[in-house]
Amino acid sequence: MIAGVLLRLAARDGGFGAVLSKGDEQAGEIIVLLLEKGRKRAILERILQPNGDYCWHPADAKIVEDEDKFQDFLARRTRFDPDLWLIELDIASAERFAAEMNALN
Repeated sequence: MIAGVLLRLAARDGGFGAVLSKGDEQAGEIIVLLLEKGRKRAILERILQPNGDYCWHPADAKIVEDEDKFQDFLARRTRFDPDLWLIELDIASAERFAAEMNALN
């Protein structure tokens, strides 16, 4: 399962991760919060593409920067998919890690 892979990759790089909300292992959408030293740097959603492949899509920067907007975003996604996974990863280089995540698909 992708959640376990992400947690192991974060640990491999000296970071840590936590599953904040566990969804359905087969059908749940995945949202990843990437932090550096406790500061939110990016929010990525795993999106199914028309060709059947998945890719990680970054959320709008305003959602990353504003906690109220983030909570609204999360509430909308949870209403749409109650089986949503929310994973938090605190790592040294969120930008590099985000680039590596697309190789996992």
